[in-house]
Amino acid sequence: MSWLNDREALLSQVRAQMHEKRYQHTLGVAETARQLALQYGADPDKAELAGFLHDYCKCWPVERMRDVLIRHDLPADLLNGDKELWHSFAGAIVIQTEMNVSDPDIIQAVRYHTTGRVGMTLLEKIVCVADYIEPNRIFSGVETIRSLASQDLDKALAQALGSTIQHLIQQKKTVYPLTLLAYNDLVSGLDT
Repeated sequence: MSWLNDREALLSQVRAQMHEKRYQHTLGVAETARQLALQYGADPDKAELAGFLHDYCKCWPVERMRDVLIRHDLPADLLNGDKELWHSFAGAIVIQTEMNVSDPDIIQAVRYHTTGRVGMTLLEKIVCVADYIEPNRIFSGVETIRSLASQDLDKALAQALGSTIQHLIQQKKTVYPLTLLAYNDLVSGLDT
């Protein structure tokens, strides 16, 4: 079965993995990703699908995600880091192995929606920003990021990653190296 062609089956499968609040967030990310894709010239169907799948493993028990990561030899620094990041890397694996998603653009967008990375593709940026600004998100600074997203995707993503880094520092949590590298990569390319 192709998940790309059977929206109801896809949504049913996704919904079975999470609680209602996370499912509503997922729908918001998918719609926001579609809108951003239309605005910035990416494939809106891929953006929407990546949005539907981005938090596929988010509500799984930590042990289940750890098992996926270990079976697929993901970096030790990921396993030793913040468990909040695990769902995106585990999700990228699971959508391939259990849902037969083979499009590398979608897989990478799911993988890097929490951390970012150097040289992010347009689709990766869209899904990452959509995750921050979807309509159900309410936090200090979200309106600034929404406003930036309507004008400049890179500036919005840099602001979002910068806010995440600041939040992690304030909470005395580690910052995953990919996030710092992604932030630096983005800001070095921005007009000041």
